[in-house]
Amino acid sequence: MSIGSGTRTGRLCVISLGGNALIKRGDKGTIEEQFEHVRSCSAQIARMVGEGWRIVITHGNGPIVGNIVIRNEAAKNTVPPMPLYICDADSEGGIGFMIQQTLYNGLRSIHEVRDVATIITQVIVDRNDRAFEDPSKPIGPFYSREEAFALEKTKGWTLKEDSGRGYRRVVPSPRPLRIVETDVIRQLASLGVVVIAAGGGGVPVIELPSGDLRGVDAVVDKDLATSLLAAELGAECFINLTQVDCVYLDYGKEGQKALRDVGLEELVAYHRQGHFPEGSMGPKIEAAIGFLRAGGKEVVITSPELVNEAMQGRAGTRIRAAG
Repeated sequence: MSIGSGTRTGRLCVISLGGNALIKRGDKGTIEEQFEHVRSCSAQIARMVGEGWRIVITHGNGPIVGNIVIRNEAAKNTVPPMPLYICDADSEGGIGFMIQQTLYNGLRSIHEVRDVATIITQVIVDRNDRAFEDPSKPIGPFYSREEAFALEKTKGWTLKEDSGRGYRRVVPSPRPLRIVETDVIRQLASLGVVVIAAGGGGVPVIELPSGDLRGVDAVVDKDLATSLLAAELGAECFINLTQVDCVYLDYGKEGQKALRDVGLEELVAYHRQGHFPEGSMGPKIEAAIGFLRAGGKEVVITSPELVNEAMQGRAGTRIRAAG
C-alpha cells in the first residue's frame, strides 16, 4: 500500500472528535459500542475526504483514559501501575486504532483509496505553569474519604471531593505550548494521508535544559491542543464535533438562542459576557478564538451526524474570522 496517493493541494481541515462522541451517556463502554460510534463519525469524515479536503483528526479521551486509570488501580497488586502520561499515550494508540480502521473501511466503501495513520503526539507544556500548583482536572475512580487520605500520604496525589459522590484524583491541566510532531503531521497530510494526532490533548511533556523531553503527569485540554495544532499546520478550517448540534446563548435556559453564523469579535463579546461556562462550551469557544486569531479562516461546531450539513451552512455553528 503506497503512502497517500500523491501530493494533495486540497484545503486542510482539522476535525476534533469529543471524547463523549466515543462513549455516550447511558453506554456501558464496551468496545463494540465504541466502534459503532467511531464508525458513524468516520463515515461523515470519509465524505469530506471524498470531496477533496485534506484531513487531520484529533479526539478526546476523557471516559477512556479514566477507564485505563481504573484498571491501573484494580490491578496494582499484580501489575505495576503506569504513570498518567503513559495512560495518555495508551489511549491515543487505542482510540487512534479505532478511528484508523473505521475510516480506512469507510474510504474503501466510497472507492476513495487513502492511507490513514495515527501519530502518538507529544505536547510541550511549561513546568512552571500555575496548573501544577493547583491541580483541577478530575480523573479515575471515586474514593472514600479514608481512601483519599491514604492515597495522598502514600502516592502524593491531590484528591478533591466531587459533588458529594466521593473523592477523585485531580491532576494539572497546563496550557499547550508546542506540538512536537507538527512537521511530520504536515508532511503526511501533504501526501494525502489522513492523520490522527494529539489524541486526548496529546502526551504532556516538558523540555529539559538539555533539550530532552520528559513526560509529566497532567492532562492537556483537547480543544486547546487541537487549536494549537491547527494553527501550527496552517489549517483553513477547524471543526469541533461535540454532543450538541450547535452553540447556544443561555444554553439550557428558557429562551436559549442558537448561534448559526457569527463573526469572531461578536463571539468574543459573548464569551466576555459569560455565556460559555468553563465546564462545558468554554474551552471550545476559547479554542475557536485562538485558532482564528492565529490566522485560521473558520470554525464549525456541531454534532458528528450533522458535520456535512454544517459544512454546507445548513446546521451547526459557523464562526468566521471576520464579519
